[in-house]
Amino acid sequence: MFYINETRFHGRPLTKETRTAMELASYDLLDSLSIEYDRVDHDHADTIEACHAVEAVLGWPICKNLFLCNRQKTQYYMLMLEGDKVFKTKDLSKQLGVSRLSFATGEDMEAILGVHPGSVTVLGLMNDKENKVQLVMDKPIYDAPFVSCHPCISTSTLTIKTEDLLQKLLPAMGHEPIVVDLPIPEEE
Repeated sequence: MFYINETRFHGRPLTKETRTAMELASYDLLDSLSIEYDRVDHDHADTIEACHAVEAVLGWPICKNLFLCNRQKTQYYMLMLEGDKVFKTKDLSKQLGVSRLSFATGEDMEAILGVHPGSVTVLGLMNDKENKVQLVMDKPIYDAPFVSCHPCISTSTLTIKTEDLLQKLLPAMGHEPIVVDLPIPEEE
């Protein structure tokens, strides 16, 4: 059974004992930039049903974050899109002018972003010191008033203002997004 704490917290956890170093680093970064955030704690949310339960407490839809790369593994991309949105790599490849996009490996994810599979988050870009990853935001996420993300672990979900993401967080991490407008795939 999926556990979710039914409380929406404002800010970082009061105790550090059960938190990972990467999670605490996420809160430290947000706090250092004076970015306010709400937080919901829960079990690893690895199903759509679990994500919807988190959304009900968080008060905002969960953003899906995908870690992609080209075939040669010379270009990496983090795609932020709506949680329920299905996309085809060919649509994204065409808009980015890149051929053959696929999912990057868990090993690459851990080496570049410092996160494990299932925990991909825009906050992981704080570990991308060499700017190997290009952030890509689907237009509905870019235009939304809030964005949700994990604090480098998939047992908590945060909501922050998109304005704070774009004007404070991304510049502090040395990243700038590319905005795409992914179509909803037609039934085949």
